[in-house]
Amino acid sequence: MEKETPAATPWSTPAEKIILGVDPGTRIMGYGLIAIQKKDLKLIQFGVINLSKYSNHEIKLKKIFERITQLIEDYLPDEMALEAPFYGKNVQSMLKLGRAQGVAMAAALARDIPIVEYEPKKVKMSVTGNGNASKEQVAHMLRILLKFEQEPEQLLDATDALAVAVCHVNQHNAPKHSGKSWASFVTENPGRVK
Repeated sequence: MEKETPAATPWSTPAEKIILGVDPGTRIMGYGLIAIQKKDLKLIQFGVINLSKYSNHEIKLKKIFERITQLIEDYLPDEMALEAPFYGKNVQSMLKLGRAQGVAMAAALARDIPIVEYEPKKVKMSVTGNGNASKEQVAHMLRILLKFEQEPEQLLDATDALAVAVCHVNQHNAPKHSGKSWASFVTENPGRVK
């Protein structure tokens, strides 16, 4: 099995819902699992899958599929959230990244786990309030939000994956837009706003 860097301990507390976040990559792939418990977010596990030691792209894809499948079997996530590929100028890199993302998605689909993709700017905005935030700023906010002590400098792809999972939760807990203003929502739903 590929060498991987886990950044948290295994989880065993019951959760209302478990989200697997994935930051696709062909050299380093980040993953993060969070649980929703009584509307609170709890860190389960996060880490990276180091694929840089494999020169063969097909072997990298196989390792991605195996590790994502293992995470699914170990933690039984209810949903998967992925960061959508960033469109760059190198077509070959984009193809490889798309394949890596597709293999991670296939592992979830094989277990009937729903998948949602989020644009990188939306993820950053959801976590930091700034769509142009740096990876370090995202990691810092996640350390506060999810209360972990580890210095994530070596695991920025892992914290990016956690950010995707947090973004997913935030998107589903946000008030649905009905054409009314935020003020109308607050007036009509005083118990939902603290």
